[in-house]
Amino acid sequence: MRLIAENLACDRGGRRVFAGVGLSLESGTALVVTGPNGVGKSSLLRVLAGLVQPAEGRVAIENGDSEATAGEHCHYSGHLDALKPALSVAENLLFWRAFLSAPAQPAFLGLAPCDPDAALERVGIGHVADLPAAYLSAGQRRRLALARLLVTPRPVWLLDEPTAALDAASEETLTGLMRTHVEAGGMIVAATHQPLDLGTGPRRVATLHLEAAT
Repeated sequence: MRLIAENLACDRGGRRVFAGVGLSLESGTALVVTGPNGVGKSSLLRVLAGLVQPAEGRVAIENGDSEATAGEHCHYSGHLDALKPALSVAENLLFWRAFLSAPAQPAFLGLAPCDPDAALERVGIGHVADLPAAYLSAGQRRRLALARLLVTPRPVWLLDEPTAALDAASEETLTGLMRTHVEAGGMIVAATHQPLDLGTGPRRVATLHLEAAT
């Protein structure tokens, strides 16, 4: 499977944010997107996810599910955690599992969906499963948002500042999940100012540095 973006350009608020961006990721590959604030890192992830239409260029998945769009092959985790405060931690995760599974998605790459309780344990918040999301700390909210990646398998993870609000132990947990995803043949595009220890060896980690559009 391969994620391809060709000659992408993005306009936001009537201005050209970036132009001429291209990338090609194969299964088992991670791409770290860097660059100064306002250069378009978040916008690039939104374009890849199908949430923003590119002004130019195209995004495609090769050797994926022919019935799914490129965006439907992706999990997008942005700055907002997209949680319902009145629902419990477990109820939020169950909602997102149902929402992201409709229409039903195949087990991409042979990855089986993680049980919601097990997903909460893996991100370290199983002990607050019955607590309303309104009572979570910023770090716990972030971990709950990341648990969505585990309950419905998708081959491409698009992560915008994934370590934001996480303590050192939670960062280690997240990078472990990311390594496991890449080792299983998944792909990751992460926009971040922080280094991500995704390992070496058979895994390939590339960097895309964005500059301000002129």
